[in-house]
Amino acid sequence: MNITKTIETVFKRYLPSPFTIAILLTLVTIVLAFFFTETPENENHLLSILSYWEKGIWNNNLLVFAYQMMLILVLGHVLVLSRPVNKLITSLSKNVTSTTSAVVLVSVTTMLAAFINWGLGLIFGAILARKVGEYAQEKDIALNYPLVGAAGYVGLMVWHGGISGSAPIKVAENGHLSSLMQGVSTSVLPESINFNATVFSWWNLLLFGILLIVIPFVLSRIAKVTSPTTINLEQYQFNSSKDQSIEGAEKLDFSNWFGACFGIILLVTFCYQYWDNILNLQITPNMLNFLMLGLAIVLHKNFNNFLKAVEEAIKGTSGILIQFPLYFGIMGIMKSTGMVVSISDFFASIATATTLPIYTFFSAGLVNIFVPSGGGQWAIQGPIIIESALKLGVPLPKAIMALAYGDQITNMLQPFWALPLLGITKLKAKEILPYTLILMCVGIAVYVLGLFIF
Repeated sequence: MNITKTIETVFKRYLPSPFTIAILLTLVTIVLAFFFTETPENENHLLSILSYWEKGIWNNNLLVFAYQMMLILVLGHVLVLSRPVNKLITSLSKNVTSTTSAVVLVSVTTMLAAFINWGLGLIFGAILARKVGEYAQEKDIALNYPLVGAAGYVGLMVWHGGISGSAPIKVAENGHLSSLMQGVSTSVLPESINFNATVFSWWNLLLFGILLIVIPFVLSRIAKVTSPTTINLEQYQFNSSKDQSIEGAEKLDFSNWFGACFGIILLVTFCYQYWDNILNLQITPNMLNFLMLGLAIVLHKNFNNFLKAVEEAIKGTSGILIQFPLYFGIMGIMKSTGMVVSISDFFASIATATTLPIYTFFSAGLVNIFVPSGGGQWAIQGPIIIESALKLGVPLPKAIMALAYGDQITNMLQPFWALPLLGITKLKAKEILPYTLILMCVGIAVYVLGLFIF
């Protein structure tokens, strides 16, 4: 466990905030572009690079993408804060009798939730871990609470291979690949890559199923050799109580029937509008967000509860939201200066059709430590991976999922996304990192073997 203390010290001493990292990456990209790309004819090279940067920041298609990703996080969080889901979490926590049963319960349900939606899985796992701790405290059950907290975070090592994964969900949109590769590739690209080739492919589902068995097993083995910890928690409860002073038209905000009717209208519209997409396994961000919006309003019953949940959920998105344009600016520089093609040429020169997915996996894992945003990472690495895969004849779905696997696995090392969980569970990063690092190693073994075999 000493290595985890070293990692935590390194993070605190040498790793700045994610926003500062995005700024540093921007400056590094500008410098590299200045020295290693050609100067446009009759133009100032530095000013041209800055112009590419500005155009990338305000790229309309990418800004739509950023908003879609933010809604996926916020609406997933809102769903978890609804009373029915909270009741489900409370009832699940009552099945705990030991650390072993706790980590199995929390890890399995968290991974299933994260496969559906990463925001849902992140907050579901955090609140479930907290409720398990509260129940153990109330019933005097000996529990290793940090290990349970680590189990509540494992959804972030499977999310990008799930339904809300940034890369697979965007390539399922008609025209996204062509838009992403505009000015980079002259190869013929498919209009879209549906989920039946990525998320719902047999090999991706098999890898997810293996992790769904292996991760709880590893956690249960760890539980048998760790000691119980002291738990001192107050009851965690989201406040959605009714304001007694409402009057006039404001009563509509608290009307359960009005909220339910509008939610049902949304769900009926969803079924009518997206039925063909569902049959064709073409899951898009708009489709997923529309469904979650309808479900969230129905489950919260009225607009007051829904808006309070939105206010609570949106608190954790500000730092992420402001980073997206910076990564889009980096992508603008890399595409317009030809850096993307140069990097893909390098990968094509050292890789083969067999090894490219492995290189992609590890490079994505490394980048995720510095760029802890699946959407931002896809904007930067996506064109490089697509171009390299086209040159080497690697199936695009496999290359895309290799990036997704690498991006998600090092979340167990990078505690950025654990911040909401740490706030809810009242744990510290150093308490869960020793366990998540073990799980990361297990996940790496599963994914690398899967990419070699499949």
